Amino acid sequence: MVSTQFPLHVQGATVRRRGKLLVGPVDLTLPKPGLSLVIGPNGAGKTTFLRMLHGMERLSSGSMTWNVAAQEAHKRQAYVFQTPIMMRRTALDNVAYPLIVHGTPRAQARDIATGWLARVGLADSGTKRAQVLSGGERQKLALARALIRGPELLFLDEPCANLDGRATREIEELLLQARQAGTGIIMATHDMGQARRLAQLMGGTTSNGLSDDILNGGENAPTSDVLFIHRGIIHEHQRANDFFVNPQTPEAQAFINGDIVE
Repeated sequence: MVSTQFPLHVQGATVRRRGKLLVGPVDLTLPKPGLSLVIGPNGAGKTTFLRMLHGMERLSSGSMTWNVAAQEAHKRQAYVFQTPIMMRRTALDNVAYPLIVHGTPRAQARDIATGWLARVGLADSGTKRAQVLSGGERQKLALARALIRGPELLFLDEPCANLDGRATREIEELLLQARQAGTGIIMATHDMGQARRLAQLMGGTTSNGLSDDILNGGENAPTSDVLFIHRGIIHEHQRANDFFVNPQTPEAQAFINGDIVE
């Protein structure tokens, strides 16, 4: 049995909608699960890019191959939207649902889901309808629902875009725990502060700007990389510490500086 869906190879991939080119062409290799931060201005194509990698957008041209069949890779992945989709059920049943649809007995699934609610700080909300939860609570619920089956790879589309500081900090802690448990993360964000924090927390940079991989000298040390997207094209793909210290394109430099990128 193949133990991992990585590496991912993308060659000449494009996504078009109604004749308009939204993303691509993309040439990309991700050799192993880590933290990949997909950054760029609003409208750059980050969401479409994530959806393409997850198989939610059909390629108009090019190819995308995992180390396993596409259907098998999809089973090992989870996706959290910027605005989480909540089913008209209780918080507990929302989290238990992925297990139930994959054959776990309902009682067992609900027991496991109860533990996940506690892990994300929603132990007292299990009987509440998911729709009445706050934005931060719904996002934590969506994370619990995504992580309950232990995905090898988690896609996140601006998960903290509409949250306050406290909720953002709680979400970032959950992501750190998931990464420490071995889950790879591909996350879109236009928040440079968050990108820097997560890269530092998950191994891309340290407080002195050097990567943990370099400091520890280990090939298997945690890694973080940045994919900078502008107008549907990956302008840069670098290790996180290299990108934040020395971006290679004027567009990326402007974005890091907080300037308007057109």
